[in-house]
Amino acid sequence: MSVSIAGSAEWLEDRHLQRLLAVLTQGGEEARIAGGAVRNTLMGQPVADIDIATSCLPEETIRRAEAEGFKAVPTGIEHGTITVVAGGKPYEITTLRADVETDGRRAKVSFGRDWKADAERRDFTINALYAEADGTVVDLVGGIADIEARRLRFIGDPEARIREDYLRILRFFRFFAWYGEGRPDAEGVKACARLKDGLAQLSAERIWSELKKLLSAPDPSRALLWMRQAGVLTAALPESEKWGIDAIHGLAKAEKDLGWAPDPLLRLEAIVPPDAARMKPLAERLRLSTGEAERLRHWALAAAVAPRTTEGELAKRLYRGDPQGFVDRLRLSLAGARVRAVEDNEALLEAGGFSRLLGFALKWEKPVFPLKGADLTALGAKPGPKLGEILKNLEAEWVEAGFAPDRGTLLDRAAQALNAG
Repeated sequence: MSVSIAGSAEWLEDRHLQRLLAVLTQGGEEARIAGGAVRNTLMGQPVADIDIATSCLPEETIRRAEAEGFKAVPTGIEHGTITVVAGGKPYEITTLRADVETDGRRAKVSFGRDWKADAERRDFTINALYAEADGTVVDLVGGIADIEARRLRFIGDPEARIREDYLRILRFFRFFAWYGEGRPDAEGVKACARLKDGLAQLSAERIWSELKKLLSAPDPSRALLWMRQAGVLTAALPESEKWGIDAIHGLAKAEKDLGWAPDPLLRLEAIVPPDAARMKPLAERLRLSTGEAERLRHWALAAAVAPRTTEGELAKRLYRGDPQGFVDRLRLSLAGARVRAVEDNEALLEAGGFSRLLGFALKWEKPVFPLKGADLTALGAKPGPKLGEILKNLEAEWVEAGFAPDRGTLLDRAAQALNAG
């Protein structure tokens, strides 16, 4: 029985896409939608990128696209990939190919016309499906059955697929987190465990990009558990080794119950120790963005907040530290307390306290200290270290007083401090 995505793939009806497919199939050539767009449509998931596989050689793809009035950019022409912009949307079009030589990071390819060979060079069965322009799905590796079973399986021998590109170890767990159910494929897990040392060959950017996608899944806890058991998590993220991943499931549940968006950075914080000295090399090793590294650092530096902390006391800590660091701390504390609250009434009270404090922190706006150096020079102070020290002391008093003293009161205190000096 043939399977079709016609009627369930609105994107397939795009007239520009249909024109593109039509021009690539003229003169005996072939073109089909490939990979993720077909997979996600069959699984009822949103479709972001639409890729096309074709028998046309790259130069011919460019010629045909431009003749049709589309813009063609040779984004990866050495691997047969051309990006064509049609109707304002980019489509990656890749010539059918087979891997001739691989080193675990990149491959040399040869172009061909064999759809089965093209499918078999891909990583997982669910990623090797094609769709004709009319929506008919072409399955050459058993991907449809695996989609129906929510089963993630390497194509052919798992070890052979991994040796072609060691990133497939992380991709295995990432796709399991997003699309798999039950237990992951046993042969796939064993192959990942055996070849995990190959991750050391990969660039930091590729590893963090893949981990971030995995940590963005609706609930990555099962995937992380299997990664831990296979030794893959320790290989990719050694900081997690003695810390544990138990907090992830509770965090994912809190996100779902409380309407928090899945947050890969917060999830990373849930599985590594809040130790600024260890977070700095982690950020450098994985080449996190400046913003990501700073967030991790501030979270590690933010001391834990007790659930009975007053809002006034929390406001002082938010002012002195980084608010995002405390928000992250409170979210993790709330998620953990909610898990324990199922069997512990005290934890239920703690969850209420963390919820109250989190709500306050999210709405808190940093007050502006009313005095500046110019105010003190107007009172006769000379610029220099003493002026700075007086300002610093006055600000500390103002914070301790709950930000209540107004500008007039602070000017009086400044005058007193200057006269005392």
